[in-house]
Amino acid sequence: MSHQKVRDVMSDAVVRIPPGMPFKEIAYLLLEYDITAVPVVDAEDRPLGVVSEADLLHKMWGWSQDGGDGTPEAARRLAKAWATDAGGLMTSPPVCALEDWDVVQAARVMAERGIKRLLVVDGDGRLIGVVSRSDLLRVFVRKDQAIRTEIVEEVLVRQLGEAPSAVHVDVSHGHVVLTGRLTTGATVQELEKLCRDVDGVVDVEFRPLPEAGD
Repeated sequence: MSHQKVRDVMSDAVVRIPPGMPFKEIAYLLLEYDITAVPVVDAEDRPLGVVSEADLLHKMWGWSQDGGDGTPEAARRLAKAWATDAGGLMTSPPVCALEDWDVVQAARVMAERGIKRLLVVDGDGRLIGVVSRSDLLRVFVRKDQAIRTEIVEEVLVRQLGEAPSAVHVDVSHGHVVLTGRLTTGATVQELEKLCRDVDGVVDVEFRPLPEAGD
């Protein structure tokens, strides 16, 4: 059992620019493609950084800062305000994901870094796509029948060694209800954890069958 890979949910239609692209051309490009950021790559298509709308907007007010409060952050803003090309405007280094990361790894990095998207690179470090928060959310629109099939075949049978008939699995809008009795020594907690690791599962509830004579 494994989660979907970043390569399965990413967009591979990525606009990219060289570090020497002038300021105004970057602004036109963002407007033309209706995007909020664009990766900067070297001659071998390896990511160097990212230029965002926020980076460009430093031009509107940054000159007035006069060095600001002397902090590194203020100096960075001032440098962006004076920058005239992608190399000076970009935020670097970029945060990247490998194409064979699973969606959980990607979501964790986005949350930890407070970012909305990750550049995706291949094993040679070359840019091949972009994965966004909305791409990762596709996991949660997975069909209930696909979720049920994976739980029965992968969790119950392959992982726990249970017969398919031991536990009835019902899935509705990502909510999983398990009804039955485990017979192989596996615990309910183990079963629930494995089910929650299935892509698209929102919640899990186990309902044991009453013992004979109850």
